[in-house]
Amino acid sequence: MSFFKKSADMLGDRLNEKLARDLDESAVLADEALAFSFAEFHPEAAERGGYSNYSYWRATVRAFFRNKTAVFFLCLMAATLLFTFIQPLLPGQKDPLEVHYGEWGLPLNNVPPNGEYWFGTNSIGQDLWSRIWAGTRTSLFIGFSVAVAEAVLGILAGVLWGYVRKLDFFFTELYNVLDNIPQTLLLILISYIMHPGVSTIIFALSLTGWLGMARFIRNQIIIIRDRDYNLASRCLGVPTRRVIFRNLLPYLVSVITMRMALAIPGAIGSEVFVTYIGIGLPVSIPSLGNLIQTGRSLMQMAVLRYQLIFPVAVLAVITISFYIIGNSFADAADPKNHVN
Repeated sequence: MSFFKKSADMLGDRLNEKLARDLDESAVLADEALAFSFAEFHPEAAERGGYSNYSYWRATVRAFFRNKTAVFFLCLMAATLLFTFIQPLLPGQKDPLEVHYGEWGLPLNNVPPNGEYWFGTNSIGQDLWSRIWAGTRTSLFIGFSVAVAEAVLGILAGVLWGYVRKLDFFFTELYNVLDNIPQTLLLILISYIMHPGVSTIIFALSLTGWLGMARFIRNQIIIIRDRDYNLASRCLGVPTRRVIFRNLLPYLVSVITMRMALAIPGAIGSEVFVTYIGIGLPVSIPSLGNLIQTGRSLMQMAVLRYQLIFPVAVLAVITISFYIIGNSFADAADPKNHVN
C-alpha cells in the first residue's frame, strides 16, 4: 500500500508542475497579446500598386548578348555590312565596271590576286575586289527589300486569315492557287515580260514569297486566338485592330523575327539561283549571283577558282550570320527565357 501511495504522490506532483508551467505560458501569451497594437490605415498606401522595372526589350537584349556565338556573328555581320557601304569611299578603290589594261594596251584578264588587285581580275580585266563588294550591296538590297515585302504582306494576310473566320475560305483558296504555281516558271515569265533589273527580281521574288509567312502566322494565330485574354477582350468590345496589335502580334515577335532573318539570305540565294539559270540580273549590274555564275563556269581551271571562292565566301558569311543571329534573337525574344 505504501508503494501505491508513493506512486500516486509522485504523479500528483508531476501534474501540479505541468499545470504550473501551462499557467506561466498562458500568462506570457496574454502579456504579448496586450503588447500588440492596431496598425494605422493610409489610403495612399492601400492604393499603391506593385512596381517592377522589367522591360521586355531590355530582357530580350540581355538574353541575346549572353549568347557569345550570336554576338560574334552579329559583330561579323555588322562589320561586313559597314565595310560593304564604305568601301567605295575608301582611297585607291577601283570602279567595278572599269576594264583595266596593261602596258601593251591589252586587258589584264584573269590576273591572280596580288598587291594591286587583291582578289584578282575577271576574264575581261575588271577588278574582282570592287565587283564583289558592289555585288554584295546589290544582293543585300534585294534581300532586305524582299524580306520587308514578305513580312508586311505575310503578316497582314496571315493575321486576317487566322483571326477573321469569314476570310478563311478566301485566303485558303488564294493560297492553294498561288502555291501550286511553280516559282521557277513564274520567275521565267516575269523575266521575259519585264525588263531584267533589280526591281524585276524584287517583284518576282515577292510575288509569292509571302505565302510561307502568311501560312505560318495563320497557324500561330489559330492557336492563340481563343485564349482567355482574347475572349475577354472581345467580350469587353475591344476593336479587332487593337486585339491584333496588342494581344496577338506581340506574342509572335520571336517567330516573326526568326522568319524575317531567314528571309534575307533566302532572297539572296534565290537571286543567285535565278542568275544561275540565266534569267537574273544583266552582267552590267554586279551581284553575288552574277559573280558566282561566272566563277562556276571557270571552276574546272584550278588557277581561276579564286573567281568562285571569294564571292561564295562572302555569301557564306552573310547566310550563316543571318541564320545564327535570327535563331538566337528568336530564342532571346521568347518570354520563357527571361525568367532568372
